[in-house]
Amino acid sequence: MSALLRIPTVLRPAMGGEASIAVEGTTIGAVLAQITERFPGVKGQLLNDDGTLHRFLNVYVNDDDVRYIGGVDTPVTDSDEITLLPAVAGGAW
Repeated sequence: MSALLRIPTVLRPAMGGEASIAVEGTTIGAVLAQITERFPGVKGQLLNDDGTLHRFLNVYVNDDDVRYIGGVDTPVTDSDEITLLPAVAGGAW
């Protein structure tokens, strides 16, 4: 059994067009390493050169933002749902 990774629309073209995929890994870091190995074109959008989360990417395990519960060291289990959510910037109202 695997965790489920939900892929945002903006990343789908670089990740095979899928809305979600099954992923293996015991931490968010391991899951993202698997993803960037499988889809090398998204690495710069997910991770910084030092392996930390890109500042404009929010990652949730179930409904918890991993920045507040362990970052890339956040544990992942088979029943978890991981959501990638790129930050959106806007202009003046």
